[in-house]
Amino acid sequence: MPLRRPRWLSIPLGPLALPAAPVLLLLCAWLAAWVAARLARGSAADAAAADAARGAVTRAVVAGLVVARLAYVALNADAYAAQPWAMLDLRDGGWQPGAGWAAGLAVLAWQALRAPALRRPLAAGATLGAAVWWTAAAMLGAPTDRPLPMLAFTRLDDGTPTDLRQAAQGRPLVVNLWASWCGPCRREMPVLAAAQQRESRIGFVFVNQGESAATVRAYLASLGRPLHGVLLDPGSTLGPAVGSRGLPTTLFVDSRGRVVDAHFGLLNAAALQSRLRRLQPGP
Repeated sequence: MPLRRPRWLSIPLGPLALPAAPVLLLLCAWLAAWVAARLARGSAADAAAADAARGAVTRAVVAGLVVARLAYVALNADAYAAQPWAMLDLRDGGWQPGAGWAAGLAVLAWQALRAPALRRPLAAGATLGAAVWWTAAAMLGAPTDRPLPMLAFTRLDDGTPTDLRQAAQGRPLVVNLWASWCGPCRREMPVLAAAQQRESRIGFVFVNQGESAATVRAYLASLGRPLHGVLLDPGSTLGPAVGSRGLPTTLFVDSRGRVVDAHFGLLNAAALQSRLRRLQPGP
């Protein structure tokens, strides 16, 4: 069942990176199922009881994930209406945590009521799994409600130094960390470029990670549409500062300069639109 995402948006594995929250979720779900199965086997001396406990936890986790996703899509139905297939693209990170927790706990409670012998194993497994999640999330910290890092970058267009607050100019801001060698970055770039042209009251900044100005200009020439607000970060300092060593990473910043959402991985048009709503300034 999804909860708030930790500050570590991604976990580096050599040249690759994995999103931190799903990895942590899988580990906690496995731990809860393992503990429930061990306790069920001990109390009933029966391998079938262990399998039943493991299956009960698995069904609760799956139910929580499905409901969390459906609730998020329902709340952003108009954003997904133009691209219904995007509902199946779980890479966009769209979940409604409260609904997921409620559904998962309800399914677990229902299964415990049907099998009284599994009540204690299921309660122990779920409690431990949830405790590990909350502890790990608290230790890693949340990616939101914190200020932008004050790092110096270089404008691609004129070579002058700047930082993200100067680039924002008092507006809400979308900060995209990217590189031309990154396949998901290239796939989402047209979506971000179109949103930049459409959303005049929200600033968009594209912070290239570790590439030369010549390489960046060559890629932008092949993009086929104008892209403004491109900054160079030759030392790739921004990613580690925001808890992500993988690309693409996108930050959503309010007009006060505080991060209100962060996402590691590919963003589709529906997911981007749903997040932009949180940044829209008042009339």
